[in-house]
Amino acid sequence: MSKAIIIHELGGPEVMTLEDRAVPRPGPGQILVEQKAAGLNFIDVYFRTGVYKAELPLVLGKEGAGVVAGIGEGVTRFAVGDRVAYNGAVGAYAEHVVIAADAAAKLPDAVSFETAAASMLKGMTAEYLLRRTYKVGPGTVLLFHAAAGGVGLIAGQWAKHLGATVIGTAGSPEKCALALRHGYDHVIDYTREDFVARVSEITDGRKCDVVYDSVGRDTFPKSLDCLRRQGLWASFGQSSGTIPPFDLAILNQKGSLFATRPSLFGYTATRPEFEESSNALFDMIASGAVTIPIGQSYPLAEAATAHRDLESRKTTGATILTI
Repeated sequence: MSKAIIIHELGGPEVMTLEDRAVPRPGPGQILVEQKAAGLNFIDVYFRTGVYKAELPLVLGKEGAGVVAGIGEGVTRFAVGDRVAYNGAVGAYAEHVVIAADAAAKLPDAVSFETAAASMLKGMTAEYLLRRTYKVGPGTVLLFHAAAGGVGLIAGQWAKHLGATVIGTAGSPEKCALALRHGYDHVIDYTREDFVARVSEITDGRKCDVVYDSVGRDTFPKSLDCLRRQGLWASFGQSSGTIPPFDLAILNQKGSLFATRPSLFGYTATRPEFEESSNALFDMIASGAVTIPIGQSYPLAEAATAHRDLESRKTTGATILTI
């Protein structure tokens, strides 16, 4: 038997239960992973609450790391015993998970299971945002909301490595200090300051080339006011709630702005894209340019507590479940 966190109905963290189930078997093109750690992300909350739709019952979790314990028909890329990490699968909150072989990457020995579980989704998100959604480089001025979050702390280091001026927002002095230790040049405590006015002050009125926004309702439309003419607003999440419908004319009114709603899976839909992104992440970690701060670690059985802490914004950096 194998343990997993399963939800049978939508709702709060209380709907998550630890249950025994048979060890799943890999089908064609799949591998069975004996899990060592799983990552926790806001996308898991979206599935638990029904913001994102899925069939129930459901095992939550989109990223993890472990050892290959079984191989399905037609899989030649992996062998039993390989160290692997993955994202984009379903069911990471479990001792064993079956995933598509194309969703996994071989894990270099230099990267621990815990680091991989904490960074596959978040780190590859930072990769596509900084390298492909908007090509960040020397001279780029950017604003990253939730700078002390899992994606934010990786993105701050990566953007600084690329030569950008990196501005962030966070919700407490402690979170601001943490972000400053992870690549940010300036961090604005949005509970104490108007981040629009502060961005204008920091940039001498020029504002930003790109704003990366995973917060949603609480930062819209003020994020648009942080952009220079023809700047890009990249809305890649909605931790504070869904952004209400808006008239596209607002983009014209605020400076002929561009807007995009990207997702990791839209940028890693093919195997070459997935490999390029994961390899770039592993290279950044191995070089020391990016460290993965794991702010919290919970046993699998305490996944509901982990969700409560995430939703109440008590967490910093990445959160993992140990298995």
